[in-house]
Amino acid sequence: MNIASTRHRIVIVGGGAGGLELATRLGDRIGHAVDITLIDRNRTHVWKPKLHEIAAGSMDFAVHEVDYLAHAHGHRFRYRIGEMTGLDREGRRVLVAPSHDAEGREITPQREFGYDTLVIAVGSRSNDFGTPGVTEHAMKLESQVDARRFHARMVDACIRAHAQAAPLRPEQLKMVIIGAGATGVELGAELHRTMREVLAYGLDRVDPDKDLRVSLIEASDRVLPALPPRLSCVTQALLTQLGVKVNTSVRVAEVLRDGVRLVDGRVLPAELVVWAAGVKAPDFLQHLGLETNGVHQLVVRPTLQTTRDDNIFAFGDCAACPWRDGTVPPRAQAAHQQALHLYKQIRRRLVGKPLQEYRYRDFGSLVSLGKFGTVGNMIGGLVGRNFMVEGAFARLMYLSPYKKHELTLHGTAKVALETLSRGIARRTRPLVKLH
Repeated sequence: MNIASTRHRIVIVGGGAGGLELATRLGDRIGHAVDITLIDRNRTHVWKPKLHEIAAGSMDFAVHEVDYLAHAHGHRFRYRIGEMTGLDREGRRVLVAPSHDAEGREITPQREFGYDTLVIAVGSRSNDFGTPGVTEHAMKLESQVDARRFHARMVDACIRAHAQAAPLRPEQLKMVIIGAGATGVELGAELHRTMREVLAYGLDRVDPDKDLRVSLIEASDRVLPALPPRLSCVTQALLTQLGVKVNTSVRVAEVLRDGVRLVDGRVLPAELVVWAAGVKAPDFLQHLGLETNGVHQLVVRPTLQTTRDDNIFAFGDCAACPWRDGTVPPRAQAAHQQALHLYKQIRRRLVGKPLQEYRYRDFGSLVSLGKFGTVGNMIGGLVGRNFMVEGAFARLMYLSPYKKHELTLHGTAKVALETLSRGIARRTRPLVKLH
């Protein structure tokens, strides 16, 4: 490919699934001819749809995390730690805040990174809609740090309940998850299993059937409101069978220190509350001088270029890309597709070819309830209609996006070896992470 002698500067902000895949593809194919920089506030990457498993303790995050610095070194791009705070469009510079260690000491100062092509892929955050008490008393699953903190608090709650001489307080060992989308439903099912397994390791003064309770709260009239009703019905039936208390058509008025107050006045006691209702893009995107929508997403054209600057692209959860009568949904499959599309378009851009438009392909949605089952709907491209899947086939399809992600990052040989080693290691480790 004929690339100009002056090295083109590509800056990618956000090392989530899409951003890291894009940096890896570009580095492997054209890293010798262009300068590629990936900026992220974290040091390691974990696939975000796995966070509920880390939180519940059913997955050891250390086995699945990717070290940005080492990965960048092996794939011909640079990684720089920091959080984007601003943008100088005229000077084509990204502004990055200082980074600090756990004691508050500065690691890197405030910096600027020049670019010729900028890609923003900073993902999304939870949207608490201004509900009182969420910031103070609820936990969110936005990063591996959040997931690890929740898991530690869950294990501590089980040990505390076993060790205390006094009867359990009303809120003890009660978990409330606000939002019954995919994250809430999957976390609820995993917690039902892993909390019982934690107690099985000698914490026998707690009766799991009597003392444990996991509750889901959903403002809509069914769980998984974004998916087909039939899938919602099957999922709710499975959750109820497990013993997860499902509350639909219910709104939260306030999150308390020891529970959740509903708009009808009822209070659900809870030791741990997780907010998993609604998403929005990071707030700072509103202040970049680019067009944003009501949930702070950058508005992009079908080419994934922002509407006000052809040199700036955005994709994934932080971008509002047109699709049908709305925008592309914030799903991992969309980020994967967009990363591959944008890789091809950047190569076209480097040689002066016109950019092609991105077209989202919806392959359906799947929800895992851990070992209790996987359900979902697939888009039947061959048969011309949607169909519902369950059981082993659904589980295989649920795992396939993550395997595609790993293959993009590591290649076939390494993924095969790591998958084998994880399978062997599972036989020598506890069924649930206990620390």
